Amino acid sequence: MAKLNLSESLKKVQEIIRWFDTQEEVDVEKGLEKIKEGTALIKVSRTRLKEIENEFEVVKKELEKE
Repeated sequence: MAKLNLSESLKKVQEIIRWFDTQEEVDVEKGLEKIKEGTALIKVSRTRLKEIENEFEVVKKELEKE
């Protein structure tokens, strides 16, 4: 999976949710693919959120030094 920024990852998760919402009858194989993709996107998003949180902490510490 190509590296996506947080907003792109969340948009893709929303697209997957919409896909499920619009299906009258979900193809099991296709549904499984979508679930796997969504799971991977959520993992990437959690990792990126943690990175952003750490970056904010660094900036905060820098501001406190002044």
